[in-house]
Amino acid sequence: MTRQLGITLDDLVTPAVPDPRVRRPVIRRDGLVIAPLAPEGSPVATYKITYPPAAVPPEPRVHDGYEWLYVLSGKLRLILGDQDLVLTRGEAAEFDTRVPHSMSAVGSRPAQVLSIFNNDGVRMHTHTSKGSPQAR
Repeated sequence: MTRQLGITLDDLVTPAVPDPRVRRPVIRRDGLVIAPLAPEGSPVATYKITYPPAAVPPEPRVHDGYEWLYVLSGKLRLILGDQDLVLTRGEAAEFDTRVPHSMSAVGSRPAQVLSIFNNDGVRMHTHTSKGSPQAR
């Protein structure tokens, strides 16, 4: 009968709205605190990352992917290729992660950053060398 009316069963049944809350464990890795802000498998991988202060920045790394970030609080030191930048609250950056890069907080306070990665960037930032997430 629905074919004769030109409608589908989905048109007749209201789908249940899934619970929008994200309930994933915080990941602690190399002094970072990484709080997932999107469900596992989401098309947009978003995290709130807390970077600890560092007198000496971490060694720059490279990997496939792209990263977009926004500084929520503190000061973030971003070393990107030959550039040594300090981003403050309200500033954003976007870069190809195949360029050598490292990030750490500047000063005595941590820097909190909203980061969005493509799939390659997610694996690099949230998994150990063995490929499994570290959660605590």
